[in-house]
Amino acid sequence: MKKYLIFLFSWPLLAGLNNLELNQALSMLKNNNLELRISHFNEQMKAYEARAAKGNHYGKLDVSLSGTRSNDAGNVFGFKLQSREATFGDFGIAEVTQTPDDFYTAPIALNFPEARNHYQTKISYMLPLYTGGKLTEYGRITDALQRMSQWDTEKLMNEKVFQTKKAFYDITLVDNYILNLSKIIQNISHLESIVKSMVEEGYAQEIDLLEVQARKAEAESMYNQAKLNRDLAYQFLSFLLNTEVNSIKKVNDMAPIPHIDISEVENHNIDIQKALLGLQISEMAVNVEKANYLPTIGAFGEYGSADNDMWNKFRDKDAYTVGIQLKWNIFNGGIDAANLEKAKVNHLKVQNEVSLAKSGIALKVKKLETEILSKNADVKSYQKQLRFARQVYENYHSRYKEGIVSISDVLIKQSKELEVLLKLLTLKNERNTKIFELNSILNTGGNV
Repeated sequence: MKKYLIFLFSWPLLAGLNNLELNQALSMLKNNNLELRISHFNEQMKAYEARAAKGNHYGKLDVSLSGTRSNDAGNVFGFKLQSREATFGDFGIAEVTQTPDDFYTAPIALNFPEARNHYQTKISYMLPLYTGGKLTEYGRITDALQRMSQWDTEKLMNEKVFQTKKAFYDITLVDNYILNLSKIIQNISHLESIVKSMVEEGYAQEIDLLEVQARKAEAESMYNQAKLNRDLAYQFLSFLLNTEVNSIKKVNDMAPIPHIDISEVENHNIDIQKALLGLQISEMAVNVEKANYLPTIGAFGEYGSADNDMWNKFRDKDAYTVGIQLKWNIFNGGIDAANLEKAKVNHLKVQNEVSLAKSGIALKVKKLETEILSKNADVKSYQKQLRFARQVYENYHSRYKEGIVSISDVLIKQSKELEVLLKLLTLKNERNTKIFELNSILNTGGNV
């Protein structure tokens, strides 16, 4: 019984969402879309890269523990020195007698020592004191790359918002188209009934009936194709939201035109912001190349102890080493000079890319605005044409019943209505697409 109740309450979720509103879909998009999730993971990786770059300022601390055994004369004597256990006997003093020739005899204790264990524990710390600003610039570059990844995510978000809105408006348009087609099919069916009656009464020919049935089949084919297109739009919407969507709450099939303020475009457009950030990165890259002309200074320190037994008398046998190093490249064949000039040229190139991005985006906004206004005028024109085509069809339908016009004349007018209806659907779709593209450029986010 318990399992049955769980299934009963979870069934609507498994069945998919119904009457989904656009604002709900946009909220789901932010959390569910798989491409956005992947982009957020890229952001996190860039954040860790930035943290890793900053870690270079704090140096490097290592702890090492080694254990060796050797009967090599040099190794054994070195082991004893590191363990602070070397004696004069290791030089063969005990083998020397009063004979002067003994001083020219190879000491066995020194040359043929017994094998010895050696355990060494060492703590090492290296710290960069001055790098000419290179580490600082690397840190700034990785921070900028993290911000760049955030811009990439926001741009991707705009693209997915664009696609989600378009799916909603496409479904609404197709639903309206299907509704209009169903009415046209009903009209043709009504006309078919009239023609059948007229054929039976001898006022029309069989060819007239076949012509009407052919037109009805054509309209039904368009109707079925529209339903398939709607199903495809639902599948794409489900893919975007990573959730099955069965139906939506229809929106107005004419998307609202956003407010356009050219002066604000530069402050919000993502491509321009990315170009400006790229300009900053190119300037940092120039500073990195300049740092190659400056010296680097580092400090290091070591502390450890060694013995033939692990950690035996550690404090009695410990040792330390500290030091500081300055390194300054004087000549490398002009490599640094070439790299610096390359970075400067790249900086100039990026400056021009920023200018190009600003002018290009402004031109694109103006072009889209003009195209949208043109589409608005076309939509109004075709709406009037559609109303006229319907009235003409009704007129010819009545005149056919009176025997004034032929069935071919009626169907021609019916065909004109279908043609105008399809063209109106296409225009509205093109208009909405340009509005959503404009929204993405203006970086309006999820605002409908």
